[in-house]
Amino acid sequence: MRRQVWSLVMGDVSQRGTTVLVSSHNLRELEDVCDHVGIMDRGRVLLERSLEQLQDNMVKLQVVFQDGAGEVPPEIPVLHTSQVGRVHTLILRMGAKEATELLEQYQPLLVDAVPLTLEEIFIYELGGVDYEVKDILL
Repeated sequence: MRRQVWSLVMGDVSQRGTTVLVSSHNLRELEDVCDHVGIMDRGRVLLERSLEQLQDNMVKLQVVFQDGAGEVPPEIPVLHTSQVGRVHTLILRMGAKEATELLEQYQPLLVDAVPLTLEEIFIYELGGVDYEVKDILL
């Protein structure tokens, strides 16, 4: 039923060139159909950007350092990091090209940019539980 409703809405948008405002908590669904997203809280717009702007402002990298380093160099401005074996997954607030150039000075064995989901972007933009807004750049 959901697919049929979305099909009708998207058909109308395509035929008439209309704009549709969608309110949903299903970020995966929004990622598939929207070109702009926003977050509202208590009647205030906390974040409004195009998906392209959101994705260009944040990057997820998988990195393997040569020396098998267990720690990410402290000079790298990481929003979030995790590690599985020798592979570090880093979330940085910058473009993929800039982040890759920054990491190249450490001569890693591997640097691979991985797309962030809309859910991941919102988590790191909002800074955690209960939508506590920390350092959102509008």
